[in-house]
Amino acid sequence: MNKNIDVLEAAIKTAAKQGAHIIVTPEDGIYGFHFTRETLYPYLEDIPDPLVNWVPCTDPERFGHAPVQERLSCLARHNSIYVVANIGDKKPCNHTDPRCPMDGRYQYNTNVVFDSDGKLVARYHKFNLFMSEQQFDSPKEPELVTWNTTFGKFGIFTCFDILFHDPAVALVSKLGVDTILFPTAWMNVLPHLTAVEFHSAWAMGMGVNLLSANTHLPAMNMTGSGIYAPDGSQVYHYDAESKSGQLLVADLYSHPSLSPTYLPAVNWSFFAKTIEPFPVSDTFTELIFFDEFTFSPLTREAGNLTVCQKDLCCHLNYRMMEQQGDEVYALGAFDGLHEIEGKYYLQICTLLKCLTTDQQTCGQPVITAHTYFDAFSLSGTFSTNYVFPEVLLSGIHLAPGEFQVLNDGQLISLNRTSKPLLTVTLFGRWYDKDPPHPQKNSPGCSELDGLYLMPIALLFSLVCF
Repeated sequence: MNKNIDVLEAAIKTAAKQGAHIIVTPEDGIYGFHFTRETLYPYLEDIPDPLVNWVPCTDPERFGHAPVQERLSCLARHNSIYVVANIGDKKPCNHTDPRCPMDGRYQYNTNVVFDSDGKLVARYHKFNLFMSEQQFDSPKEPELVTWNTTFGKFGIFTCFDILFHDPAVALVSKLGVDTILFPTAWMNVLPHLTAVEFHSAWAMGMGVNLLSANTHLPAMNMTGSGIYAPDGSQVYHYDAESKSGQLLVADLYSHPSLSPTYLPAVNWSFFAKTIEPFPVSDTFTELIFFDEFTFSPLTREAGNLTVCQKDLCCHLNYRMMEQQGDEVYALGAFDGLHEIEGKYYLQICTLLKCLTTDQQTCGQPVITAHTYFDAFSLSGTFSTNYVFPEVLLSGIHLAPGEFQVLNDGQLISLNRTSKPLLTVTLFGRWYDKDPPHPQKNSPGCSELDGLYLMPIALLFSLVCF
C-alpha cells in the first residue's frame, strides 16, 4: 500500500503545485485487486464518521492503528489540497444484527475525503457492488454523502454506483450537488460503456461536473479517466497500450448551473413523439452486451430512418460524407431489462458502425472506422427523462464541441465529425423499472483508469502494484 501511496504522493504534490483545489484517485488504487474477505481484512482500517472532527495526521491513533488514513491526511495537510482516496473500512457486528456476516464484521469498499487541513470530511460506503466484489458488504441503505467547500457543493460515489438511481441520481436531483467525485476501476465495454464515453455522457445528462479517476490497467481493459462538465469533456485520457498513468488538470465552473453554456432542461421524448416515423426498409436483431437490439441498416449515404422496439422508437436523420464500401452502419433500439453483471432497465437509441459488412457483427466492439458524417440527428420516444448522450469517434475519441443536445430531445451534430464515427447514442435509464436492490453482498466493479484534481480539477491514471 505504501508503494501505491508513493505514486499518489507524487501526483498530489504535482497537482498542488499547479494550483489544484482537489485531487481524486482511483478505486482499488491503494490495495489493489483479487482479495477474499479473509485476505483483504489485514488491509482494512476503522474509518470513523466524519462528525468526530478528526485530523489523522496530528492524532493518528485516536481510532486505532490507521497508517493509511494518517498518510493520506498528511498529504492533504502538507500540500493544502483536498485528497480523495478509495480504501477499506471495517465495522464489527454480532448475532443481534440479522445482516451480520458469519465472520462478525462488515467490510466496506470506502471512499474517504480529507480537506486541505488533513481533516476527514467525508466517508462513503459503496452501495452497488459489482459481481466480483464478494470481499465487501453493501450497506443497508445507500448513503447520500455531500459536503460544502468554498469552491462548490460535492457528492461522492464509486464505480458501479453510476448505473443506478441511488446514490448517484439522488445526489443531483435531491441534494443539488455541483460536482461528483468518482473513484472507479472500470472495465471498458464497447460500444456504449467505455469509461470516457459513458462518464462524460452521464455528466452531460445530469448537468453536473464529474471527476472520474479510473485505475489504469490495460491488461484488464481498465483505462479512461476524465474531468467532465455539463457541456462536455474538459480533459480526458484514454490509453490502452501504455502501462503509465496520467495526471489530468483542468479548470471547472464550481457552480456549473451558473455557467453561460449550461444546458436547459431537456424533454427527451418531445421531438420524437411529434414526428411521423420514417420508413423502415428491413430490420434484424443482434446482441449488444447480451441485450437483443432491433436494428435497421443504413443503406444509403443520406436519409431518414426509424427503428422501434416495444414502446421505444428511434429516429435518425443523417448524411455521410462518403460511406466506405467495406463499412456498414445501423440504427438500433433496445427497450428492456439488462440482466448480465447487474440488473437495470434500459432504453437505448444508437447509430453504430458494425464490425464488418456482415450484419451479424452489428453491436460487436469496434475501435476504428473510416466513414465521416456531415450531419446527424438522433431522437427517441423515451419513457424516462434520464438519458445520457454519447458520441464516440474512431480510436476511442470523444467529440467535445461537435454535437449539441436540444431541449426537445434531439442529439444533433454541429458540423462534420472531426474523425470517422463509431457511435452516436442516447443511453436511457428507466430507474422506476429496476428490480429491488439485493440486500446482500453484491459484486464489485471492474471498470476504467485515473485520478482527478480540480481548482477546480485534476485527474490521474495509475497502475496498482
